[in-house]
Amino acid sequence: METNTCKENKAIQCTVQQCRYHCSQGNYCSLNSIQVGTHEMNPTDCQCTDCQSFECK
Repeated sequence: METNTCKENKAIQCTVQQCRYHCSQGNYCSLNSIQVGTHEMNPTDCQCTDCQSFECK
């Protein structure tokens, strides 16, 4: 049986359960900091930004 030892960073909220850094006991990231970037030349909406710290589980 695997024990969840994820330490929630209450400063970084996250709901992406597919990310290896997502804490399953809450909607938080376990990283100390994240990198946010964009895939657009001129981002105008939140959908234009990405968490570049994402890693698939």
